[in-house]
Amino acid sequence: MRPILPLHATMTKSVAALLSVLLVAAACVRPEPKTPVAECVKKCSDVAASQCSSAECERGCEFILDRVVERETNQVLACVARGPRRCGDVVWAHCAVHVGVHADGGPPAPPPPSEDD
Repeated sequence: MRPILPLHATMTKSVAALLSVLLVAAACVRPEPKTPVAECVKKCSDVAASQCSSAECERGCEFILDRVVERETNQVLACVARGPRRCGDVVWAHCAVHVGVHADGGPPAPPPPSEDD
């Protein structure tokens, strides 16, 4: 009959080795952004790093929140990155209104009221 203790020691070593491998693998994984704005900031840091500081990316992504939710972040960031000006509110606003369904200025104005009314 085999003693139980060596089997327990072998299992303990195996579990410890498995935990070590899992910890190393988990440490190598880059955390993904948890919110759409955080994802926008990460993309801004990658795409427009020469134009925007990290603080400007954060402010700009909050500023264009409606475009972020409409999944137009990439188009706005491309506009910001290719612009000749620094990454201020005016640049973010300009780029936000010139992408997607908003690029043509929106729907036409309603007709003026008739004089009979």
